[in-house]
Amino acid sequence: MNWQEEDLKYIWHPCSQMKDYETLPPIVIEHGEGINLYDINGKCYKDVISSWWCNLLGHCNPRINSAVKKQIDELEHVIFANFSHKPAITLCRELSKVLPEGLCKFNFADNGSASVEMALKMSFQYHLQTGKPKKKRFMALADAYHGETLGALAVGGVDLYSEMYKPLMMDVIRIEGPDCYRCPWGKCRDNCNCECFVRAEEMFEEKADETAAIIVEPLLQGSAGMKVYPPLYLKKLRELCDKYNVHLIADEIATGYGRTGKMWAFDHAGVSPDLMCLSKGLTGGYMPMALVVTTQKIYDAFYDDYLKGKAFMHSHTYSGNPLACSAGIEVLNILREEKIIEKAVEKAKYFNKIIKEKFLPLENTGEVRSIGLINAIELVKNKETKEPLDYTKRTGYQIYKKALEKGVILRPLGDVIYFNPPLIIEKEDMDFVTDVALECTKDVLS
Repeated sequence: MNWQEEDLKYIWHPCSQMKDYETLPPIVIEHGEGINLYDINGKCYKDVISSWWCNLLGHCNPRINSAVKKQIDELEHVIFANFSHKPAITLCRELSKVLPEGLCKFNFADNGSASVEMALKMSFQYHLQTGKPKKKRFMALADAYHGETLGALAVGGVDLYSEMYKPLMMDVIRIEGPDCYRCPWGKCRDNCNCECFVRAEEMFEEKADETAAIIVEPLLQGSAGMKVYPPLYLKKLRELCDKYNVHLIADEIATGYGRTGKMWAFDHAGVSPDLMCLSKGLTGGYMPMALVVTTQKIYDAFYDDYLKGKAFMHSHTYSGNPLACSAGIEVLNILREEKIIEKAVEKAKYFNKIIKEKFLPLENTGEVRSIGLINAIELVKNKETKEPLDYTKRTGYQIYKKALEKGVILRPLGDVIYFNPPLIIEKEDMDFVTDVALECTKDVLS
């Protein structure tokens, strides 16, 4: 059977122009191990984007495999309204030990976008039920990405995903966010005082009385091109939210679970959000599951007699799925017992060093930016003026195609090549994937 033909006969792939598949047909993967994926012909691909940033501890991790196999013989699923089970309770108990201070109440969803929708609804309903009905709008940063359901798209700011749907979306207050590579103040992210924060201060002064919450991707705006900004921005934002009674929602879907070198991106700032959205690494990339974690204060605003109508009437069929919870518990066990994040921090130093050594000499490398094991190379037309490449040339896509031929999965964000590997990547694989990426980049740019 020709599996590629069968795929194209039936499947509409996500985030794809299917016409591209005429020249780059789907790669049918048969099995995986560690950072390696193997197609039906036995070819190996290094998954250095963690299969859309969710694979945390490698494919087919033996410990997570075992946990899920054990659970499937005990309980596959049960309605989560008025019922519960040990894996969900255990997962929340163990997560509560490592979350930023004050986050203690857990509500389950089944994907990241849904968790963002839930957080927005919780914030709106909280203000409504605490005598602040005017607070019904949301703030978000420019170039943000928070998912692709309508509410999540609305608070997102990447036109590629949202522009055509704007007639369907709520009106969001947009703040010009930090852009450390093209800083209007001519500052550097490593030693600035977040002068750009004045934009947030101006917007809060004008709009805070009608704002329920601001949602941010802490320290790393992923789909915007892996844009990294300083922890000081989060500290200032926490103070501003407290001053104006605006909730701070942390979208840690992509930044949590050690991706930035600490368990949570907010840990770098030493402050806590009011609501936190988790997914991706939550189950190690095994099962679709998400969480919204919030404070006792927010939870209490919903706690009353049923007929008062204050309950949070939001549900997902697969809320608290036991299989996903079991995977999530084992992820936490592995992170703790094998000191995965601590080891990843040391590996990150080497990874960033060799990427800078290899890519900075290229005349089209504008910036190499990194946080944790995440490294991004922004390719530009002119290094001095920082003028972008001609997007119609699809330079990043051409590099992606060449890298696939050599067994590396890159999938750039426009013309930003990035590495966001499983935390268990070793140095020899770092050497290999960066060599391939460099070779392919030179081939395309030449």
